[in-house]
Amino acid sequence: MTRISFNEGWQVQPKISIFTKLFQPAEDQELVRLPHDAMLDIPRVPDMQGGPSTAYFPGGAVEYRNTLDLPEDFDIRRYTLEFQGVYRDAMVFVNGAFAGQCPGGYTTFHVALDAFLHAGTNHIRVEARAHQDSRWYSGLGIHRDVVLIESGLVHLAATGPRVRPEIVDDSTAMIEVMADVLNESTTTRTVRVAVDLLDADADVVGTGAAPVTVLAGQSVVSRQRIPVHRARRWSVENPYLYRARVRILDADDECDAVETTFGVRTVQADPIHGLRINGEVVKLRGACVHHDNGVLGAAAPRAAEDRRIRLLKGAGFNAIRAAHNPLSQRMLDACDRLGMLVMDEAFDMWTDSKSNFDQSITFPTWWESDLEAMVHKDYNHPSVIMYSIGNEVLEAASSHGALWARKLAEKVRGLDDTRLVTNGVSGNVGIITQLLTEFQEKAAVIREQGNVNDLVAELHDLLDEVAAPGLITGMTEEIHSVVDVVGHNYDDDRYAGDLERFPHRVVVGTESLAPRIDLIWDQVMAHRHVIGDFTWTGWDYIGEVGIGRVDHVRDDQTAPGPHHPWLLAWCGDIDITGYRRPASYFREMVFGLRTEPYIAVARPAQPGTRPIGLNWSWTDTLGSWTFDVEAGTPMEVEVYSDASEVELFLNGRSLGVAPAGSAHRYRARFEVDYEPGELVAVARRDGVAQERTTLKSAGPVSSLRLLTDRLELKAADGALGFVEIELVDGHGILSTAADRQVRVRVEGDGELVALGSANPVQDPDFGAAECRTFEGRAMAVVRPTGPGTLRVRVSTDGLPGHVIDLHVEA
Repeated sequence: MTRISFNEGWQVQPKISIFTKLFQPAEDQELVRLPHDAMLDIPRVPDMQGGPSTAYFPGGAVEYRNTLDLPEDFDIRRYTLEFQGVYRDAMVFVNGAFAGQCPGGYTTFHVALDAFLHAGTNHIRVEARAHQDSRWYSGLGIHRDVVLIESGLVHLAATGPRVRPEIVDDSTAMIEVMADVLNESTTTRTVRVAVDLLDADADVVGTGAAPVTVLAGQSVVSRQRIPVHRARRWSVENPYLYRARVRILDADDECDAVETTFGVRTVQADPIHGLRINGEVVKLRGACVHHDNGVLGAAAPRAAEDRRIRLLKGAGFNAIRAAHNPLSQRMLDACDRLGMLVMDEAFDMWTDSKSNFDQSITFPTWWESDLEAMVHKDYNHPSVIMYSIGNEVLEAASSHGALWARKLAEKVRGLDDTRLVTNGVSGNVGIITQLLTEFQEKAAVIREQGNVNDLVAELHDLLDEVAAPGLITGMTEEIHSVVDVVGHNYDDDRYAGDLERFPHRVVVGTESLAPRIDLIWDQVMAHRHVIGDFTWTGWDYIGEVGIGRVDHVRDDQTAPGPHHPWLLAWCGDIDITGYRRPASYFREMVFGLRTEPYIAVARPAQPGTRPIGLNWSWTDTLGSWTFDVEAGTPMEVEVYSDASEVELFLNGRSLGVAPAGSAHRYRARFEVDYEPGELVAVARRDGVAQERTTLKSAGPVSSLRLLTDRLELKAADGALGFVEIELVDGHGILSTAADRQVRVRVEGDGELVALGSANPVQDPDFGAAECRTFEGRAMAVVRPTGPGTLRVRVSTDGLPGHVIDLHVEA
């Protein structure tokens, strides 16, 4: 089996009907390289229905075209296209004929091409549609990799072999390798399936071989168990990977071959010990992550997925939850390689819709194939320890919802019984769904009386009723009973009660509020049956705009609510360019991974106003002492510290000591009159000064600073360079108060892919070569086009330009 990237040579254009084409000229086709997000090119609509959810992107329909050239003897081979994600309702045509489809926007699917091919040039067309089908920004088009699979007539299945490690003792593992062998010839064939297991140094550590007979037009499963002695375990701290090489041999000829990575590790969960990996207790320091890559939109190239995992792990997370769709294969590869645990999630809805045209429409007929695709994708990835079958499904509190949950959970277990199954349930959402009719009936009576205040009070009474532990417990008991790990969304106050009422349960916080992480983490650590927490959210994202915003209003005002041109949710620990926000450092402190204090300064607000935000909102702060305000302006300063107290100094003067540590929710608070200079926080333990941190005010911006984590790139599929652009003063201090336009030009062996900032309120053109910085920062994404030197040149008015060279290897 030859797997060839099929990401090059695609053209994309808006899809219009054949009748429209009769009367208007076709739009120009744009040459693109996959993965690609066509939604970013569609103008936003400020007053569209559901605009805040999708960041005011209206959706649309596009078609991609490519060609495949084949020799005269092409029919002795078999050709399949693997699409790792097309959003959404993908329809695939080959030489004008329908060849395959997949409604799911994040599902890997395969299209056998053979029945539609001929010698010479073959034309491939892929259609994709997106419209009112998502609660967040979905993107549009072929947003993940496409692979062309070429094989002989006797070959391995396109999904590849499945590898199942089994620990025998402390030093030995039995590796079961299962391979589906297909015979598409016209005669019965007996071939030999050979397996080699290789360690990280490419040394063979185990072998096996067995004959396999396959009737014409049928398939069989080859199953071999091979011991590996002194097997090394995969873990978060040491993500050791093996490879399995599977070959089909016909006499001396190799008919097909494929390699896959795998890891050796065990996963157990029980209420006595909690979660154990390789026998050691692990608490999940988790982040929910949406699928988009910020300035790249929904496109998921290898380098971007890899970078996200590196930065999330560097910020203290050891686990991610796919929210709320299966992760890309590229991200799973990164999790395997870097040591990040994964909860992969199948669905955001089942049969009850959350948007007008969402996946609920196709769920009843496609759920099995969607689950099969997810499990096949995940099977060999040691990072995946848990499958989630849903998120806040509206059926959660109904008996028929429990029936669906049981059906889904058993389907997953039938495909893979080595991993845990969970379901992110919001008891409140499920209960409200069941009580909606009752509330509507009460509301109708109150409306006739014309008393809006009574209507609001009735809603509060209903919510109080919903929150009653006994009601939620009873109505969600069955749906929780079908999974291995009970998933609570925003229900951390139920952890202790669950232990008392259901002592057999293992619980995970599948979704939680970042501002409560200290309170939640106390419970996670105090209860062995609670195996971890997943915050909303680890990485900021497009859509659900402004759920983490902070508005400053007078006492007689209410928050205005999100509106165009808001773009981002603004609730991530890490912004869309990969920059850590204050909440990230606070979380690191709570996790026990940081002792150095962190200074977070509230952005100045109009006098007489107060901050107000939603439950997802962090304080409106940043880690800077550079502000465009008059000296003497009152400033609020938070210092995050696990020490018992913090002393704050401004330009050498002590401003006093304030309590901190867990008893004060890790925050020391100060009121400071602004004065440019040096702000220093000193952690005091038992009255003794220990760790300290310093913020310095920036002077006038005098130069640009370009940063990148990698000066050397490979001229390979999915390779990208990320160049951070900063405005700094003469001492190299970042200026967060003097934003300006910056321009980027790429020279040599590369091209500019995207440019933008993390500003949550913007009307973006990430494909342009110019953007405005946000709090002194922007980011350019570049792609190598061949070996050589890729030069990134950045300029701005009034300052010297700056250049950074990236070396590109073949």
